[in-house]
Amino acid sequence: MSNKQHPPLMKKHSQTDLVSRLKTRKILGVGGEDDDGEVHRSKISQMLGNEIKYTVREPFGLRLWILISAVTFSVMALMALVFPNQLYEVVFEEELSTTNISIRLYGGALLSLSLIMWNGVYTTEKVIIQWTLLTEACYFAVQFLVTSITLVELGVMPNTAVLLLLSRLLFLVVTLAYYYHLGRRVKKI
Repeated sequence: MSNKQHPPLMKKHSQTDLVSRLKTRKILGVGGEDDDGEVHRSKISQMLGNEIKYTVREPFGLRLWILISAVTFSVMALMALVFPNQLYEVVFEEELSTTNISIRLYGGALLSLSLIMWNGVYTTEKVIIQWTLLTEACYFAVQFLVTSITLVELGVMPNTAVLLLLSRLLFLVVTLAYYYHLGRRVKKI
């Protein structure tokens, strides 16, 4: 028998063979678009998800707004806790005839809300920021309604109370605008 020499075996390098790479990636489910329109570069990123979509694209001035809110809530809370009579007199331009306990309780509630605001300043999670803004918006809406009803019952409209109402309405609109803008889905490029 004659020994016929076979040609040397050639190894196929799938890294350089584009058709093999394409077939492999297709079998693994990598490289195609998913339902959200994202293209995953590896199976690991497909399984873990893309962390870019979880980053918050914050509206301009959002952190500053939350910081201003946190400082304002803290200052008002301390004023209500320490100087309840003076706080009432400044807003309604009359002396407080009832006990100070209701205003001090208001100060305690404001202090609790300020802690939520301070948490919103430092967090990077979109959901926490949204809940912070929603809490703030609810506070401003309730504050506006309660102050309006109180002024109607008293039958007086002091300039400081009207200014307080307008400021609460402005703060409510700004907070809801940030809440709306933060809750919108960002279009993918």
